[in-house]
Amino acid sequence: MTTLTFEDFPPGHFGTFGPRHVTREEILAFAAEYDPQPMHLDEAAANASMLKGLSGSGWHLGSIMMRMLFDGFIGRTASLGSPGVNEMRWMAPLRPGDDLTLDVYVAEARISNSRPETGIVTFKGTIRNAAGMVLCEMESPIIVRRRDQAGAK
Repeated sequence: MTTLTFEDFPPGHFGTFGPRHVTREEILAFAAEYDPQPMHLDEAAANASMLKGLSGSGWHLGSIMMRMLFDGFIGRTASLGSPGVNEMRWMAPLRPGDDLTLDVYVAEARISNSRPETGIVTFKGTIRNAAGMVLCEMESPIIVRRRDQAGAK
């Protein structure tokens, strides 16, 4: 499998990943463990909430996005990690039965000033459901080895 390096991420559309099906059971399990708010665990409470129905946690959606990023390309990228997330926005609820698609764009790619053997690639990811509704947007940089450094550890 080819290792992706900094040079493989020019600005623009990078790829589309998915679909990823989300079940009611996984929404309930994630919520019970990590975000036990009523709208994520209880149908009656969820129906009475502003979400008007059972919805997955935004943190669950962020975790799904991370998994889709990893399976899509980060798992084969010469990544050294990330300094954090610049922005994450939850636009619409994650619902049981949703089929998610992730579009990934390279917003910026620049050589690191302090570590020129690496580059900083800032990705923008957008997750949509099968109806095309945007559920989540995230912008996050990762540190990536440059091609001539990919074999170095």
